[in-house]
Amino acid sequence: MCAPRGFKCASVFCDIKKLGTGKGSEKGQKRDLALIVSDVPAAVAGVFTTNQICAAPVKVSRRAAAKDFARGIVVNSGNANAATGPRGMRDARSMIQLAAKALSINENDVLVCSTGRIGVAMPMKNIEGGIRACATRIARSISNARQVAEAIMTTDTRRKEIAVEFRIGRSTIRIGGVCKGAGMIQPGMATMLGFIASDAAIEPAALKRALKIAVEQSFNRITVDGDMSTNDSVIALANGLAGNSRSQIRRSQFQNALNHVCLELAKMIVRDGEGTSRFVALHLRGARNDREAGSAARAIANSSLVRTSWGGGDPNWGRILCALGYSKAGVDERIVDVGYAQPGSHKIVFAFRRGRPTNVALKTLARITSAPEFDLHVNLHRGRGEFVLYAADLTEDYVAFNKGDITDPATLGG
Repeated sequence: MCAPRGFKCASVFCDIKKLGTGKGSEKGQKRDLALIVSDVPAAVAGVFTTNQICAAPVKVSRRAAAKDFARGIVVNSGNANAATGPRGMRDARSMIQLAAKALSINENDVLVCSTGRIGVAMPMKNIEGGIRACATRIARSISNARQVAEAIMTTDTRRKEIAVEFRIGRSTIRIGGVCKGAGMIQPGMATMLGFIASDAAIEPAALKRALKIAVEQSFNRITVDGDMSTNDSVIALANGLAGNSRSQIRRSQFQNALNHVCLELAKMIVRDGEGTSRFVALHLRGARNDREAGSAARAIANSSLVRTSWGGGDPNWGRILCALGYSKAGVDERIVDVGYAQPGSHKIVFAFRRGRPTNVALKTLARITSAPEFDLHVNLHRGRGEFVLYAADLTEDYVAFNKGDITDPATLGG
């Protein structure tokens, strides 16, 4: 987060998880509150969950991100502040006010995000003390940036961060980002938070368009378990301190860099999915249009039977065909192709082609599908529609991690 000029951040532990967080989320005294701030007003953009039931911070920050400029973000892990009624809205606004006062900036320039357990009231005394303590530690440093990446984690096992650098004219532009997410991951978006900072000078409207495009090609192209969260938020700030002229921004150049940042962060989420042992890049081609390609890809990637076969390294194309059949895409089994490849390879080994099983040996296919990562290629041969989705397998570890235990109330709940 601190790679771009003019961005500072900090994080602290303030025991937000006092009331429990569900099985697998206990991490002791880990940092659970963070502040991110730009030295100067920054163009702001945001993309949020499409779940009809969304958390109070989403409702508040969605309005703030619709404005042209902002300066700061306050974020916590351990409590989603979702399904908390009017009190949740008051608490979200209070977090903004507390952060603005601690950072000596206008409260209209602050956004708020939360992630964690659903249905539990925010421990505001802890939050208040945490924000005050955090503000005193604000700095531009690698260690602070890494600690923020850790502070937003819930069931994640590792931090997720990236930064890129490129030139526009004589100016060097940087884009840096962090995100969190491991479970309840489904396109549109996932149970994830993502924060992106840039020192590029770019018009707010242009940043909003760019972020929407980048999210559609990244965070909306992943799935771990097919569940859509209440708190998903991706927020971008661009403060212009790189010194480039806004007229110098080549939309394609900035867009490509932002796309890369978002896609790499999205892939990190899938690779760190709860119980995940395999990462699958699913390439769906030949649908009648892109919408049907997306429907077919999601049907495959969210099928419990398909995902459990991936967990066992089994190239079970029959389950893939079944999922295609109940998707909303037009499918004719007589012309469908299903094949596997090593990551990024153009050499596809087909298990099913033009409506018939091939004579490729099972062990040949299994050598590909038993690897930690592989590509799945499906061609419907109905049109030019295509879609790429990044997915995970389903293992016994995922079930054990999420099932809860009635004898241990701390493992139960949102």
